[in-house]
Amino acid sequence: MRSILPKSWIFIVALVLAAPVWAEDSGRIIVTGEGRVTAVPDMAIVRMGVTGQAPVAADAMAQVSETMTAVQAVLAEAGIAPRDIQTTSLQLNPRWDNRPRNEGEAPRIVEYFAETGVTVRVRDLAGLGEVLGAVVSDGANQFRGLSFDLAEPDPLMNDARRAAVADARAKAELYAEAAGVTLGALIELREQGAQAPRPMIAEMRMASADMAVPVAEGEMVLSSSVTLIFATE
Repeated sequence: MRSILPKSWIFIVALVLAAPVWAEDSGRIIVTGEGRVTAVPDMAIVRMGVTGQAPVAADAMAQVSETMTAVQAVLAEAGIAPRDIQTTSLQLNPRWDNRPRNEGEAPRIVEYFAETGVTVRVRDLAGLGEVLGAVVSDGANQFRGLSFDLAEPDPLMNDARRAAVADARAKAELYAEAAGVTLGALIELREQGAQAPRPMIAEMRMASADMAVPVAEGEMVLSSSVTLIFATE
């Protein structure tokens, strides 16, 4: 037997089928912005070492200790704070006699080689050359590198982030105008990456141990990249 729907029910079904489907998501503009800030370094990082050698291990270590004490005194006179001086390595190794031995003859230690490394942060760059020359004169016989850095990079890094956001917004406004739409609210902001300054390796020329060392710190670059998503109206 065929069932017959009430007219009112049929009317309701017709309304549902005829209703338009509205998209919940409006148009979007997705842009990426870049921001860069340059800054002159305000701190130098010096890596140096002291070595000593003697037939007796204790004597080799004593040489290193005596020389390092003199180096630290020079650094203190130059205004380097104790917190800016850090010992990074300390080694004592034997040096063996490598000459051919008779059968049954045991290896023999010729002498001992002692070595210590230290990293120094120099915050007064005006006197960096003099500090390097004085340290070398007073016994630091290994120079392991010099780099420049920023003591407080966060404020500059934030400036790079602001520049990246401004760059992205300017692009979004341009695209919206070109497309004939109105730029709406910001839907999402994602930081794609932030490049903090890496210590710069410095160029250095050492004329002699009793002369100041000329150095050039140059500039450092801090960068940020962001992605912004805007609604359009």
